[in-house]
Amino acid sequence: MLWEAVKLAFQSIRRNAMRSVLTLLGIVIGVAAVIAMVTIGSGTSQKVQDNLAKLGSNMLILRPGQSTFGPGGATEARAFDERTVSALRSNLTGVRALAPTAQKNAKVVFGALNYDTTVTGTDSSYFAAQDWSFREGRPFSDSEIRSGGSVCVIGSTIVSELFGTLDPLGSRLRVGSFACDVIGVLDSKGQSAFGTDQDNTVLMPLRTFHRRIAGNTRIGSISISVAERNDIPRVQAETEAVLREVRRVGNGEEDDFTVRDMTQIANTMAMTSTLLTGLLGAVAAVSLLVGGIGIMNIMLVSVTERTREIGIRLAIGALERQVLSQFLVESIVLALFGGIIGIMIGLALAGAASILMDVPFAADIRVIALAFVVSAAIGVVFGYFPARRAARLDPIEALRHE
Repeated sequence: MLWEAVKLAFQSIRRNAMRSVLTLLGIVIGVAAVIAMVTIGSGTSQKVQDNLAKLGSNMLILRPGQSTFGPGGATEARAFDERTVSALRSNLTGVRALAPTAQKNAKVVFGALNYDTTVTGTDSSYFAAQDWSFREGRPFSDSEIRSGGSVCVIGSTIVSELFGTLDPLGSRLRVGSFACDVIGVLDSKGQSAFGTDQDNTVLMPLRTFHRRIAGNTRIGSISISVAERNDIPRVQAETEAVLREVRRVGNGEEDDFTVRDMTQIANTMAMTSTLLTGLLGAVAAVSLLVGGIGIMNIMLVSVTERTREIGIRLAIGALERQVLSQFLVESIVLALFGGIIGIMIGLALAGAASILMDVPFAADIRVIALAFVVSAAIGVVFGYFPARRAARLDPIEALRHE
């Protein structure tokens, strides 16, 4: 009986092909919009998390003052110094790497070419803290860090802009008025979560930076990579206690430093992205409701057009439930067709958007399955009333219908 109802549904759809296509549009647009919005939103959220992960794993960032977190955030507070770094290294436990950094924008020159970049003074712990790996070469040696050796490590952007196809290792690179030997090249990380090019960088020993580039001994920030994610709150509390003691912050006084947990920032940004995706999906889902109303409208028209046919079927012995199932199956078939087409269009739109926006294509099979089920549910909900109306027609009145 069900198969007969399906065949009748296909015959009715073919008989009124144009009307059926127009009926499908509401479902197609609704499902496509939901699939596209959710997929693009998931990809955007994944990209944000990936970009933040490039800053380092289980990362705490320490900065002087209470400034807003971000690259280049200036502050009026007293900068960190080597005594602060030593105190943190002596008192913190569960730390994988701790690296002081100081930065300054400068022009780097090689041969006849030059390029504006960010010069960072640090030590070898920086590469472990920031999860940097080397494409070739090596990090700074202990003797180079202690003596302030004239060496540097460069990012892949510097290589492409200044060296091209040449091997940069062993080359002499001029940073401002100071020249250093290139001893290492970092793997590419791409853009950070803040939109800056992480590969446009030159790193040198902190003491070298202080003497040759900055002309002072200030440390602008300290990166701490915690060994275990569960230890982050404890290490953060210990860090704040050490900093308050070293910087002589009294009881009841406001901290003159900032300790930011990058894991919390990543989670917050991911939650924000998920919320926005949900809101966009909800707005797109409104068109599903419109599509369901369109199906109900067309099915009511179909019942009116086929009143005599229904009367004949009832007169020769068809049961009410058979007539009900006939029209209900037709409504479900229409909705499912719309859902399948909408899913394909939605995935195609999301794929195109992921290429244009340079975000991962993050299709979720659960969302696709839910869209399919919702399509069927719309067919049932909005097709039931017309089907029930058809099943309850009086055969005699139906046969008299013109």
